Amino acid sequence: MKKFILCAEEFGYSQDTNRAVLNGYNNGFVKSASLLPNGDAFNTAITEILPECQQLSVGINLNISYGKPLTGVTSITNEQNSFSVNLLKLENIVKQNNVMKDLEKEFRAQIEKCLNATEIVHINSVDNLHAIPEIFELVCKLADEYKIQNIRVPNEETYIVPDFKHIANFKFISNIPKTYKINSWAKRNKTVARSYGLRINDYVIGLTYDGIMDKKALEYGLKIISDTDNIVAEGIIHPRSYLRNLNDNHAKEFKLTQDKLLEDSIARMGYDIVNHKYK
Repeated sequence: MKKFILCAEEFGYSQDTNRAVLNGYNNGFVKSASLLPNGDAFNTAITEILPECQQLSVGINLNISYGKPLTGVTSITNEQNSFSVNLLKLENIVKQNNVMKDLEKEFRAQIEKCLNATEIVHINSVDNLHAIPEIFELVCKLADEYKIQNIRVPNEETYIVPDFKHIANFKFISNIPKTYKINSWAKRNKTVARSYGLRINDYVIGLTYDGIMDKKALEYGLKIISDTDNIVAEGIIHPRSYLRNLNDNHAKEFKLTQDKLLEDSIARMGYDIVNHKYK
């Protein structure tokens, strides 16, 4: 049986994100969410949302992409003491000893903050920066040490949504080289994860169309791998449920969690919609 996990990222980023997780869980097919340890609405996510989502599988979004660190790290922050790295910059500096030491220090603080609040079942990162092989091995080591059983291996089959608004979009064009680079690390990362005894996904949906994910992008991504049996595919979304009338892509990603026709379409492709506990 093919398994599909729709994972809401950056849980705890804002009240809008928290509301999207709550509504996506209660009224849609969101069964997993990833906590943002340094999110402004982290405490609300723990105290107000999780008690209403008893069967939600909770993970952690390790975050060194933006915001403030939980520790006094300096090699991956700017003069304002905010994170200031992206995939390319981090890949170029990761072999520096102080960078890896700072990453481990910060990751431990983020993991421990989340574990002190709730059970953590899966681990990944904002912008999938943990896909960089040196960082991926560090995260595997920490996942093993802290008994976190699942780690995301970013790995997406190349596909094109036959729609002008998707393929002519600047975000789609800029995502292609990043997706290619991330995919080039996937085979090695899968081997490392298995050496630690961690459970992994086979594919993700949400790299090439990051920032422009919608129903069509999700459906086409699942269709191209639907002929393969016994796989675990993970859809990555960043939903927000606004009280005001906004229709940005975060709002569109929230709407797809409520789409019963999309849920039925996924089931017709043979996917069992589960959480990271595979339930």
